[in-house]
Amino acid sequence: MTESNATESHATESDAPAPPSADELAAMVANASDEQLAEAMASDGRSMILDEIFGRMADHFVAERAAGVNAVVHWKILDRPDGRYDHYELVIENGACSLSDVPSREPRVTLRVKPVDFIRLVTGSATGPALFMTGRLRIEGDLMFATRVATLFRVPSAG
Repeated sequence: MTESNATESHATESDAPAPPSADELAAMVANASDEQLAEAMASDGRSMILDEIFGRMADHFVAERAAGVNAVVHWKILDRPDGRYDHYELVIENGACSLSDVPSREPRVTLRVKPVDFIRLVTGSATGPALFMTGRLRIEGDLMFATRVATLFRVPSAG
């Protein structure tokens, strides 16, 4: 028997494809139909998609735009396959932004939105005012502050 010099290939985390950048995700969303996005958000991948988006929010937070802002923002992403919603909490204080998927603080504002509209909103394919005016974004709490929330983040561009 001869000895082989071949080495086994083992999958590692570095072999996994990197998630798309925010701008790449924005371009994918801009080119996707509402039906395609709805299908993705009704799948087992919904939690992963939302966790990835919310996990990146701190990276897109622009501290200079939040001078003097201390607020808790609750996001309720509606229409989960089990009939409930996903609930995330953003805390903006002392020039920083942190996230929890176990909300524990009283919100200054709560934003309720369906998943396709949420994906379009956070990728720049839809605007908060347009969604609000058509009843697709519901706001509870400080309406004036709600108009500022998006300005505290760098919203990705589809191109």
